[in-house]
Amino acid sequence: MTSASSAEARRRTAFAGSREAAPAAARSGAVEPPAAPEDPAARLRERIRTVPDFPRPGVSFQDITPLLSDAADFAAAVEAMADPFAGKGLSVAASIESRGFLFAAPLALSLGVGLAVLRKPGKLPRETVRREYRLEYGESALEMHRDAVGPGDRVLIVDDVLATGGSAAAAGEVVSGQGAAVVGYSFLIELESLGGRERLAANHAPGAAAPVIHAVLRYP
Repeated sequence: MTSASSAEARRRTAFAGSREAAPAAARSGAVEPPAAPEDPAARLRERIRTVPDFPRPGVSFQDITPLLSDAADFAAAVEAMADPFAGKGLSVAASIESRGFLFAAPLALSLGVGLAVLRKPGKLPRETVRREYRLEYGESALEMHRDAVGPGDRVLIVDDVLATGGSAAAAGEVVSGQGAAVVGYSFLIELESLGGRERLAANHAPGAAAPVIHAVLRYP
């Protein structure tokens, strides 16, 4: 049988050991603040590489491939693009060729909605609807299968970058032209100085609610 004095001796020894293991701050009564949580947007920004003078002199290109190469960062980017639209009654995510496809497909799965694709002319095999738009160096166009969306659909338009807003505005016009509602636009990156947000904000059907314009990372 263990005596009370032996038990007390062991208790004192254990207590002394715990004091030795405790941090000095804790022994002095100070409480260390918890570590600040990592900012997900800051982490994503670190993974994007700015490439000067590409594709032509004077242009800075935001290279997203380092982000895509990391599964956790890729998932975090898709989640950040999808979050504002969860529970908003969406039925379709419409993606713009070509880098928009990379984000729209997993985003559609995350939100539990269908996927529609908007492509350059001549890429889709069935009857299409089309909208042309101007670029700073010429013109382009987007096409979508005529039956990809229709009346009653609530659509989120997805692309990697919002710059001047030309392609996103054209996508919105294609979608709304089929009777669907453009609920919002979601981008990984916005280049604020190019005015795309203002263009999209002014580009919605009369009487329709203004779409939500969301960008995870915003650059001057």
